[in-house]
Amino acid sequence: MYGVVLWADECDQKAVIWCEDHGNLAYYNGAEHSMHEGVALDPGDLIQFELREEQDCRRASNLRRVDAGWAPGLPENLRSTKRLAPLPKADNVVAFPGVRR
Repeated sequence: MYGVVLWADECDQKAVIWCEDHGNLAYYNGAEHSMHEGVALDPGDLIQFELREEQDCRRASNLRRVDAGWAPGLPENLRSTKRLAPLPKADNVVAFPGVRR
């Protein structure tokens, strides 16, 4: 699966990821084995990863950075978005790389 890093803590090697399926966020814990080891993640990085559903959340593993700084403004844009009413459904969703609709 592809996703964009929304938040990352370099010291703890943890991250929160917005997934291409627009489902629940995925969480990465650097304590788990990963191809990503040794490279710091930054908000806005496009990554590819394996996803597993657990009882209480989604977990990302085997992270691979595809593009550093792919969407650097995304976390701030999401933070500043205010939802006052449900958004209408639209066919203007931009797909992640490699995803065919």
